[in-house]
Amino acid sequence: MESITSKRLRVLHVVYRFDVGGLENVIVQLINRLPPERYEHVVLSLSSVSDFAQRVQWPDARFIALNKPPGHAVSLYPRIYRLLRALRPDVLHTCNLAALEVVPLGWLARVPLRVHAEHGWDAHDPDGSNPRYQRLRRLYKPFVGHYVAVSRDLDDYLGRAIGVPATRRSLIANGVDTNVFFPAHGPRSAVPGCPFEPGWHWLVGTVGRLQTVKNQPLLARAFVRALQDNPTMRETARLVIVGAGPLRAEVERVLAEAGMSELAWLPGARHDVADLLRSLNLFVLPSQAEGTSCTLQEAMACGLPVVATAVGGTPDLVEEGVTGHLVPPDDEAALAAALVRAFDQPDQACLQGLVGREHAVQRFAMRGMLRQYQDLFDPLAGQQHD
Repeated sequence: MESITSKRLRVLHVVYRFDVGGLENVIVQLINRLPPERYEHVVLSLSSVSDFAQRVQWPDARFIALNKPPGHAVSLYPRIYRLLRALRPDVLHTCNLAALEVVPLGWLARVPLRVHAEHGWDAHDPDGSNPRYQRLRRLYKPFVGHYVAVSRDLDDYLGRAIGVPATRRSLIANGVDTNVFFPAHGPRSAVPGCPFEPGWHWLVGTVGRLQTVKNQPLLARAFVRALQDNPTMRETARLVIVGAGPLRAEVERVLAEAGMSELAWLPGARHDVADLLRSLNLFVLPSQAEGTSCTLQEAMACGLPVVATAVGGTPDLVEEGVTGHLVPPDDEAALAAALVRAFDQPDQACLQGLVGREHAVQRFAMRGMLRQYQDLFDPLAGQQHD
């Protein structure tokens, strides 16, 4: 009979949709970096699986898409239960509210460890105050074995609003590979397709899905306002917004109405994010809500000064005036002023970027995140890496 020390643990990751994003990036890193001799992985998407799955490097990782229509997944419960019984996972790892309804099925299918992770807020509930969503979380709480929150505000919310005791929850910040995301050495280099010239142009940008909660139109409006109020910026300041999604048309409209379309580059989704970040002078995160932003961490690891809205877990990452600046959410004037300040004070911005890199290495390197998840998924992990 196979011993417990040699048995591979099967982890079933459940998401609503597997697409480009920080949550999905965490799952990719867990699959690629947890010891393959100890873990095998299956990803269950209630809806669809995008090309982002190609970032998974292990050929035996499986992806299953249920193509769920909008609304509750009750009609899929029999199929999900049969999958759970067939797969017999050792760990059920559900992510965010949309996947939480799978946890009772995991309990019914006798999955030994049921871990639920909260990665951030939805645009429909940017601060977790929605009574219906709170009731749902409390309803499913008895079926969850352990909770993971990626930021302190989410961890506090689970304790305060949902009543999850401290013994049943862990704060595990997202990790970043500081060997892949590192500062530019020497002059910044242009990336393929970019119409602007790093070194001559001052590039401010962001990376993320173009969806409501990420609020890229706010950055576009603030960029327009900054240049309108400070005409000298127009010669060299340029905007880069990386990502795909439904807000692209609104961003393009804001720029076109201001006559600034030629001052911005919207390349869509890219796979060379590290190189893109290294070409920037300033990174901006204009979100309405956040857990722990992976792209913000990646930008800091690349030595970039940052300007971000003070939402969710972002204030835990950005130290005001030290690694960048925090502004109120949806405040176009404050964001525009922060852009102008970074443009006018390049030496201070450079110093903030250097300190941000130090913070990234010390506080959210990938190794720490992996070790915490391994300790959670595998009771023997602590003995194995002590």
